[in-house]
Amino acid sequence: MTSDFLISPSFILIIGAFLLPMVRGWARSTLILALPLLTLGAIWQVGDGVQMTVPFLEYELELVDGSNLSRLFATIFAIMAFAGGLFALNQTRVIELSAAFAYAGSAIGVALAGDIITVFMYWELMAVGSTMVVWSGRTPEAGRAAMRYALVHLFGGVVLMVGVIAYIQETGSIDFTLMGAHSFATWMILIGFLINTGAPPLSAWLPDAYPEASWSGTVFLSAFTTKTAVYVLLVGFAGEQVLIWIGVYMIFYGIVYALLENDMRRILSYSIINQVGFMVVGAGIGTEMAINGAASHAFTHIIYKALLLMSAGSVMYMTGGKRKCTDLGGLFQSMPLTTIAGIVGALAISSFPWTSGFVSKSMTNQAAFDGDMMVVWFCLLAASAGVFLHAGIKFPWFVFFQKDSGLRPKDPPWNMKAAMVLFAFLCIWLGVQPGPLYALLPYPTAYEPYTTAHVYEMLQLLLYAGLAFFVLLPLMKRKLTITLDFDWFYRKLAVDSAASIATTISKLLGGCVWIRDNLVNAVIDLASHHHNPKGILARTTPAGVMMFWVVIVLFAYLVMYLFV
Repeated sequence: MTSDFLISPSFILIIGAFLLPMVRGWARSTLILALPLLTLGAIWQVGDGVQMTVPFLEYELELVDGSNLSRLFATIFAIMAFAGGLFALNQTRVIELSAAFAYAGSAIGVALAGDIITVFMYWELMAVGSTMVVWSGRTPEAGRAAMRYALVHLFGGVVLMVGVIAYIQETGSIDFTLMGAHSFATWMILIGFLINTGAPPLSAWLPDAYPEASWSGTVFLSAFTTKTAVYVLLVGFAGEQVLIWIGVYMIFYGIVYALLENDMRRILSYSIINQVGFMVVGAGIGTEMAINGAASHAFTHIIYKALLLMSAGSVMYMTGGKRKCTDLGGLFQSMPLTTIAGIVGALAISSFPWTSGFVSKSMTNQAAFDGDMMVVWFCLLAASAGVFLHAGIKFPWFVFFQKDSGLRPKDPPWNMKAAMVLFAFLCIWLGVQPGPLYALLPYPTAYEPYTTAHVYEMLQLLLYAGLAFFVLLPLMKRKLTITLDFDWFYRKLAVDSAASIATTISKLLGGCVWIRDNLVNAVIDLASHHHNPKGILARTTPAGVMMFWVVIVLFAYLVMYLFV
């Protein structure tokens, strides 16, 4: 083993996850807040290049391999672990906190890994941790969702493992660098990565599982799985053209389903797929501007999406678990800070000027424009209006305003308010001062988001989108409905088909048993007919008759001998 570190930064959170159940009270709270900060400090001690290796079989695993891109993602993962831990200090289920920290540590491990084997090991540990976070919701729905989530990610892990093994056999190398989809091995790896982004056709796993976690668990889930997938796409498949159209599909898929939804956390879950779609498009374009845009968008998205889910989680926590837009409304009267936090997050996700989303998402749009991809540029621009409709207006309007539901919950405890204030501040500060964020990007950039044309363009787009929302408000009012998605094929059709096939096979087997029984009975009857005491073969034949037949046979033989 060679190392410039005593311990990998990812191990701090993973080991800490096992320590949390051993302490209680203030000691546990201190550990929850201290571990991510220690991890963040360790991340910024990572220099460029390989920093830690471990021998494994005939290979050298590169557990820590630093770059601007890896430090950017590892940094935001550590910040998210701190803010998520602060928000979840009141969570009494320590199993969720332990799973969340192991989950976050595994995501940091993926970001810092320098070889494909290490990526795969952390990838699978991340799947285990996130499944436990979903399961920790401790409801029948959470248990079933966790099982479906585990099955999807088990399938994705198997596909990825096949790709990794084939890639190592094909190239003889385990280095995790730009590989491109040009062989069976790399296509398998790409598919394994895309499953974690929420790409089609398995997009439904995300809105199926994330809303069933606890009020704090969904905050953690929003940050790591999809963003580590974006990271590995930027490293291994930047410039892969198929990603552009996969990303465009994800963008509009998320918008349409979010507009149809009634559950506030499912709205925000579909919105995750929508936002990750922008990042996948950036990875597909693959230029320096596009990679910077996808990376910065991932950074800011983790912050404002966590802020939105914190505000939704606060509503759930203070209302006894209410999630339906039809059950909510008028909460601004008694939850002013939560309302403000939700509005700030909504403005940031909508790329409103002077928020973090404005300075990050626009870089991908600019990359498409610079590459003369006018259809893609137009899709991204139109999608920005759709984002404002479903997350920028719909979520805060139906949850905090619209009708008066009669509910009067107070703002949540101090730690939850502190986490929301921290991320609301970052949403505004990064929007006003994007320089520190741009300094972290993988490539140097002179991009200037605050041009007059860009500001006016976004303000006009958002203004008309907002006007359309209120003009069409009667159509936007939600009802208690069930939204059909691709998961219908494996949750309903596949189950019903399996039951039908099982019934058919059972009937066929029953028919085979009937045929067998009747055939056996027929053989017995035939044997009995010929061999019973009165049967043909059991009868006594007179000697004269026997001699007659012997003569006939001998005569026939003699004729054949003479004339044939």
